[in-house]
Amino acid sequence: MPGRWTQPQSLDLLLALQGGGAHGAFTWGVLDRLLEESAFGIEAVSATSSGAVNAVAMAHGWIEDGRDGARAHLARIWQRIGEQGTLASWGLPPAAGGVAWLTEFARHMTPAQLNPLGLNPLADLLDESIDFERLRAAPPFRLHLAATRVRDGALVLFGGERVTREAVLASACLPQLFKAVEIDGDAYWDGGYAGNPALAPLVYEARARDLLCILVQPLERTRLPSSAREIADRAMELTFSTTFLRELEALATNQQLIRGKLALTSLGRRLQSLRLHLMEPGESLADAGGKAKLDTRPAMLRALCALGRDRAGQWLEANRAALGSRSSWSLPAG
Repeated sequence: MPGRWTQPQSLDLLLALQGGGAHGAFTWGVLDRLLEESAFGIEAVSATSSGAVNAVAMAHGWIEDGRDGARAHLARIWQRIGEQGTLASWGLPPAAGGVAWLTEFARHMTPAQLNPLGLNPLADLLDESIDFERLRAAPPFRLHLAATRVRDGALVLFGGERVTREAVLASACLPQLFKAVEIDGDAYWDGGYAGNPALAPLVYEARARDLLCILVQPLERTRLPSSAREIADRAMELTFSTTFLRELEALATNQQLIRGKLALTSLGRRLQSLRLHLMEPGESLADAGGKAKLDTRPAMLRALCALGRDRAGQWLEANRAALGSRSSWSLPAG
């Protein structure tokens, strides 16, 4: 594959990057730590929303200067995001009142009313930071960027020649803040509604056997939400994770059903050989709340990055031996 950056005798990974606004800085930290490991290569990345921003930043940086370039460009992208202030201020006047104002009034106003100029600093950031033409010509690994088609709710994956600035904007388009992104006559919203992240392209269109899902919200909550805000935050999380959870559970269930069978189709052999891994923040981000995902102040992003690096280090210490040999995650009993 042209531009493939896998080193000899390295173990290729398939990465699935979840989106979650400012919490994507947690994924930045995880990737920063993984990129220190020269034993691991990457065949393909499936990403959604802020995960898509991480994916194209990592790919662009790798083209420029390998692993070190990928790490450096991720840091530059998130530094620039931090310089923009909170996501609530993107396109809004300073006197608007920030996150509290936005979360209240976004329930009653359209993007055209909240953001009449249609400003989106992410568009400018991508213009100045990512060479999409070069990325399409010589990708270091395959990219699959998820967006939700508004007219029918379908998951659409942008890859290959369709990896564009508009595809990233569509993947990260929160409809409460920004108008839908139009691509080839169709309107798109945030990919999290349809796949956060999407596993299908990594399962059916790749050859590597180790699939690592990097999440920004825990799979389980130990505490029942009680306040109105906690209930609303949890309901939104479920909205953005249900499709992924069903896809993950279906994959694990099918693996259990075909385990030990000898007469398998090529797809069956692929499913049987796939090794599943999952890295999540656990309770560390469980109580942050929905408003924290709009908080892109530099100190917050650096803290999230540090948390991601620490979590990735812990995960590697516990699961390094599983990579290349067995799944480190399995479907919980019951």
